[in-house]
Amino acid sequence: MQDVLPDGGVIRKLWIGENNKYRDHLLRLDLASRHSRFGGGVSDDFIRGFVDLSLSLDAVVHGFFVDGVMRGAAELRQLGVRFPGQAEAAISVEKPWQSHGVGSALLRRTLLAARNRGYRQLHMACLAENRRMQQLARKFDAELSFDFGSVVGEVESWRPNPLSVMQELMEDGHGFATAMLDLQSRMLRA
Repeated sequence: MQDVLPDGGVIRKLWIGENNKYRDHLLRLDLASRHSRFGGGVSDDFIRGFVDLSLSLDAVVHGFFVDGVMRGAAELRQLGVRFPGQAEAAISVEKPWQSHGVGSALLRRTLLAARNRGYRQLHMACLAENRRMQQLARKFDAELSFDFGSVVGEVESWRPNPLSVMQELMEDGHGFATAMLDLQSRMLRA
């Protein structure tokens, strides 16, 4: 299924050496979006350390890019060795791009990546007042449970198959080509 994104927008995985794009995106989040993403207020130093740790834990990060600038992100990471087959997803979108289908497109990509990595359950935690994330989770048939001021959404995943793997490979190929064209364009402008 093809997502309709704002003009000039593209979703692709982050590649090696693009940590700064993720970090810069998280640093640009307004206070309310930052609070929603991290479940509370966090400092710039926390975000810098968080990005380094996340990407060292083999997280899969998809970004929403407009004119080569990352404006949204979805992070997928395994819950830990004690929880095989389970992963966590977190989504952030900068204010001007919220309510334009970006979160849905990012979550759709994250669900495909989770499926192809054998994660059977995907957890999405958010604050109880984060209605936007709850609505997004419901859109993908997540079961929501409310607990101590937070909400956890759980989505069951299908098993990977050759078609799902091919779909991710094709999307990765398109994303890589887009990243290379963007890099070339920026180098020519410089």
